[in-house]
Amino acid sequence: MSGRNKKQWISGILGILCLGILGYTAGHRTKSGAFAETVRQEVLQEPAETKETEEPETKKIALTFDDGPHPVYTEQMLDVLKAEQVPATFFLLGQNIEGQEEIVKKIAEEGHLIGNHTFHHVQITGLSKEQACEEIEKTSCLIEELTGKGTEYVRPPFGTWNEGLESNLNLIPVMWTIDTLDWTTQNVDSIVNHVMKNAGENDIILMHDSYESTVQAVKRIITLLKAEGYEFVTIDEMLFD
Repeated sequence: MSGRNKKQWISGILGILCLGILGYTAGHRTKSGAFAETVRQEVLQEPAETKETEEPETKKIALTFDDGPHPVYTEQMLDVLKAEQVPATFFLLGQNIEGQEEIVKKIAEEGHLIGNHTFHHVQITGLSKEQACEEIEKTSCLIEELTGKGTEYVRPPFGTWNEGLESNLNLIPVMWTIDTLDWTTQNVDSIVNHVMKNAGENDIILMHDSYESTVQAVKRIITLLKAEGYEFVTIDEMLFD
């Protein structure tokens, strides 16, 4: 090979080598750049929002029982409530307390609220102020003697009340939003269906702890309402919490 051809051959080899080096360098830079960009994007990417699992809010509802204490069914009702760990409010008739004093004590001891339902189940609006006060105060005194605590709430029979009477008695009248009419039907299915059809948050359910059918209905009502997220409370919790 002549000197001139040798020089040309060497120059060609060097050129090829240079192009290869440049190509490798460019490719390496491209890959490095892509990797760096990926890292940069991951670093800059905002963290995904973490959704906090919110516990569903419970809906308050109150079971109330009028006309007790009953010598048989009030205790059965207490057993149901105790088994289900459900508090309730019992509006007692003064005339029914005699002979059932231990049941009254048991109602209080098991954490239920006791209210006043007059002494003789009379319509308050048909009485003078003095007569109405006597009917209510007589029952309150009996309850306080047995439980050591006076009553703060009154459920007027038939839902009628003389406006302003509460100031004389220092009691709060409590009505209802769902009347089960359990005393007329004495039918378990009818009572349950009526409650479940009409139940809503902050409802006050009126029943009577004087019937076996009501005891049986309450068992089912508690199960069904718990399944729908209801929390059972006493009247004081309903009105002031």
